[in-house]
Amino acid sequence: MYFSFDSGHTWNQPTYTGWSARDCLGPAPCAPHVGPIGTLPWYFEAGLASDGDPSLAFGPRPGPRGFSWANGSRLYYTNLTANFSSERSEAAIKGFEAIAISRTDDVAAAAAGNKNAWMTPVIVSRQNSALFSDHEQVWADNAASSPFFGNVYVCFAAFRDQEKGNALPAPIKVARSTDGGDSWSEGQLSAATNNANVPLGRQDCGVRTYSRGTVYAFWQGGDVVPGSVLNAIFVARSFDGGQTFEKARAVAHFDQCGLVDPVSGDVTFDGLAGARDGSFPSLDIANGAPTGARASDEVVVSWCDGPTSKPGSAVVNEQALVLWSTNRGATYSGPVVASPATDRPDFPAIAIAPDASRVYLVYDNFLTPWQATTASARGLQGVVRSATPGAGGAPGAFSDLHRGAVGDARGSSANSLAGEFLGDYNNAVATTSFGVSVWIDVRNAAACPAVDAYRQSLSTGTPIAKPAPNADCPATFGNSDIRAFTTAP
Repeated sequence: MYFSFDSGHTWNQPTYTGWSARDCLGPAPCAPHVGPIGTLPWYFEAGLASDGDPSLAFGPRPGPRGFSWANGSRLYYTNLTANFSSERSEAAIKGFEAIAISRTDDVAAAAAGNKNAWMTPVIVSRQNSALFSDHEQVWADNAASSPFFGNVYVCFAAFRDQEKGNALPAPIKVARSTDGGDSWSEGQLSAATNNANVPLGRQDCGVRTYSRGTVYAFWQGGDVVPGSVLNAIFVARSFDGGQTFEKARAVAHFDQCGLVDPVSGDVTFDGLAGARDGSFPSLDIANGAPTGARASDEVVVSWCDGPTSKPGSAVVNEQALVLWSTNRGATYSGPVVASPATDRPDFPAIAIAPDASRVYLVYDNFLTPWQATTASARGLQGVVRSATPGAGGAPGAFSDLHRGAVGDARGSSANSLAGEFLGDYNNAVATTSFGVSVWIDVRNAAACPAVDAYRQSLSTGTPIAKPAPNADCPATFGNSDIRAFTTAP
């Protein structure tokens, strides 16, 4: 975790104490121990491990008379968490993964490395022994004009039981807190069914609020239409502060970005043993925060739309699409294409200024088509674009604000070495005067020929021996980063 106090120009990572493996650089066997960490504190002490899938939001701090910006602000940080110990008798949660939330009311102290500035983590999801909660997003109602000002919402996918073919039940849920994150209640927004009739399941949700408190939850899933099941962007709204939600409806259909990787069986964006894809929706609302004044309540939604060209076929690039609504989600217009025809945009994230004066978009741009071999470079760069909404709220032409240096995605890696790993958590935020974007970047990561050969061999019936990165690879293999760009002066 990193903090910036100058609108995204510079960043610092605090150091806390917890269960550390920072000195496990090999090749000697690793011996983790209590020591310095750069992740969320108090998980080890609670019998938990902080597992990633991060999402953050600022909201008003509660006080004796309720929520008010005069009390200060509270930072909410959600992520996945699992039991630290594999012993059932020492389990702190039920199930495989839970959603936890950490909070601080003193960001300056937290950024300075004060572990005590953070409250102990609270479990958000209602767990059972067969539950894998995943891909959460947090939002705090941050417009003082809202009757539910200060409410906090977390949406997530609730995978029930182990995956068995297409029979993995997975509803979308939203949990809400009205007391600053101390306690949580949850409701189910979608069906859980995932079978031969509805094979696409549900995943990857996002949540926001508008100036009068309506909650919007978006996710991707399968929409059953006559004769087929289509990938769709769904939305459901709550008009009572997250207690109940209207029936979900599809607002767009899309083609999957990426192709099925014969090595992992997952969908990858750049090629064999490549980076997993994410077509989930990113959304934002011009809710006029922090006061709610000058709110247009325009809703913007972005996602990656395919299809991805197969090797040997004519190349047709994917697109970053943007959908919008100016009547508070009653109807949606568009989509418009927000990426140049020459880009292959993955993991798009969108933000709109609180007064709807500007829209920002960030994505990872792949410079080569999907490849069936790991032998050639896979160029990757971060791209930040923006547009000014015009008449009717339609985003004008998007133009580049920044194009990052190009790196090779093969230089990223999952721990197993069996494929690349970039994650899928680009993000953008907007104020009335500037925007900040962050993306996954590989300019400092060097590809490793030994690992490339190993990954290629996994697609055959006779894989070669796994290489040892410390001995067989360049020193910067695996050195993927998070980089940021700001338009603030």
